[in-house]
Amino acid sequence: MIPAPANIEELAEIIRSSEKVLAVGARTKPALSTTDSSVQLVSTRNLTGIVEYDPAEFTFTAKAGTPLREIVRILEERGQYLPFDPPLVESGATIGGTVAAGLSGPGRFRYGGIRDFILAVEFLDGNGGRFRGGAKVVKNAAGFDLPKFFTGSCGRVGVLTEVTFKVFPRPPATRSFRIPCATPAEAVELIATVARSRREFDAIDYQSESGEVFSRMRGPADALDALAADLRHEFPRAESIGDAIWDDITELRFATGSEWLEKRPLTLGTMAGFVGECARAEIKCHVSGGGSFVWMHGGNLTHARHPLTSGTGCIIRNCARQPTTAYSGSVFDSRLRDAFDPARRFRGV
Repeated sequence: MIPAPANIEELAEIIRSSEKVLAVGARTKPALSTTDSSVQLVSTRNLTGIVEYDPAEFTFTAKAGTPLREIVRILEERGQYLPFDPPLVESGATIGGTVAAGLSGPGRFRYGGIRDFILAVEFLDGNGGRFRGGAKVVKNAAGFDLPKFFTGSCGRVGVLTEVTFKVFPRPPATRSFRIPCATPAEAVELIATVARSRREFDAIDYQSESGEVFSRMRGPADALDALAADLRHEFPRAESIGDAIWDDITELRFATGSEWLEKRPLTLGTMAGFVGECARAEIKCHVSGGGSFVWMHGGNLTHARHPLTSGTGCIIRNCARQPTTAYSGSVFDSRLRDAFDPARRFRGV
């Protein structure tokens, strides 16, 4: 049974009494918390709730264990949302776990990723000390940008206890489309054409299994209807579809049944070749963020050819259940980690 402290003081005590420790949330990304028996796991699931929410300033602060679905619901009530489409909302992902994993969804294409929306963090260091970084305002240039440093740190720097985000007004309407593509190269050309068009799409994805490009526009309904008609005129194969496709994508339902799932950075310039390598290795992939990253799943990576067996990625499901490798970063990162974790409680994971 993983201990779930009721407050920050109890969490700090667990950190101080452990030789190696790793914080977990809802464990919707199990590979990131797969460790050996020497590591003490500790859950933030009891550290929940929105601490501050100022709709007029478009910011909120929530405890790290707060489920994303609760945050999304409260924001919707005030006509606001998180434009980067955080994954696994309905699956129970927490806001702290999403920051630690550094995961964003299709909305990253237009609005940027999770690190572009996080403003401040509160965390416990390797000695159980409580610290804050950033500020609970949109415009801030004071000190090190610790919120971005913690984004994608996978719990190997400190234990997040609170996070502050900026949010956007929720657009009143959405229009979604799909366009079939015969080859990955054709999909690359289509994505590039759609991305530089005068229409302001906020999401463009490509599904290798179906060979389709999915796109999404948001805004006033009348304007979207006119833009949709214009889009179908330029791309006769474009078909209007329901918006539920984006829920399927953010919940990673395209990988249902796959025991292995990894996210990799990508560019349009390398996309066609990469998708081709995946196909030869019998690996399925879903390209998101307008070609800026790809989800790989469904095959056996150990049998894949170069370049699939090399490169930087974030494995969130792993059928081999091997311990996750420790977070790594630059020399600057290492110096900060020396300061925050002198006992190496997190870096020993």
